[in-house]
Amino acid sequence: MRTTWRDASVLAAAALLLWTVPTASQSFRQQADRPSRHSVERPPVYRADCRTEIDGSAVTAYCHNPNPGADRVRLHVECDRWWDVDADTAAVDLFPAGYAELTQRCWKEIRAVWVSHQPPRAA
Repeated sequence: MRTTWRDASVLAAAALLLWTVPTASQSFRQQADRPSRHSVERPPVYRADCRTEIDGSAVTAYCHNPNPGADRVRLHVECDRWWDVDADTAAVDLFPAGYAELTQRCWKEIRAVWVSHQPPRAA
């Protein structure tokens, strides 16, 4: 059986791929395991547990913070009608073991409700 140049080049390319892929992935893994000189340790992010209840055109968010860090929560309500103004509550700081009820309403139907979280401001 006679080997053609095409068969030989395909065989050489396959051998090269089989050799380089494990070697390259191993070097990438070693680099990822090493801590970077420029890496900054970020503090953990704590978020309060919030649940929302819609009763007609009124919304109430019940938030409890079981974490050791504080959290600033705010309730956002998007009204369904174009003429109905969307509403946001004032931000409330929830300290560890803190609890808050946030309420807001629309004139008619409610389209969407969500609670936003952000770290509290430094005093």
